[in-house]
Amino acid sequence: EKIQIKITSLGLTESRITSDKTIQQLFVECRLNNFLAEETPLSLPKPTGGQRIHYNYSTVINVGKEDNHAEREYLKSILLKPDLPADSLKFTVVSDPPEDEQDLECEDIGFAYVSLKEIFQKQRDIIEQDIDVFDSQDASAVIGKLTVTVEALRALRSVYEECKNY
Repeated sequence: EKIQIKITSLGLTESRITSDKTIQQLFVECRLNNFLAEETPLSLPKPTGGQRIHYNYSTVINVGKEDNHAEREYLKSILLKPDLPADSLKFTVVSDPPEDEQDLECEDIGFAYVSLKEIFQKQRDIIEQDIDVFDSQDASAVIGKLTVTVEALRALRSVYEECKNY
């Protein structure tokens, strides 16, 4: 029982990000609530207009019954509490400072979300889908597209079955 996540590629639209010379290398972090953060092992050069950078990175979040009580409780709360705001996997596009400027901090430049609740409601995993990346400084501005796969339906069904049995 697992949630499979794949971060395929990232493309940027014209925005403050593409014109910012201090932003050169990018990596992507994926977070499930407060449990787990995974990031692409490589930061890649910022794509220029119309191009995409390819991470082809996959990770798995185990939510089997044995050792993952907190994760399962969180998934149950997503399915049982309709007003829970944090029902999404959050993808963060992060600027990695150049090696000659290590005094600079990593900076979150954009966020993208995949709703686990929506996957369950539609009974459909997200396969190689482009999701909007929103500017970290202006949540209404889309700065690019992140191509991701999130296979969570089987794990969510399993958690849901467990809820019904109580």
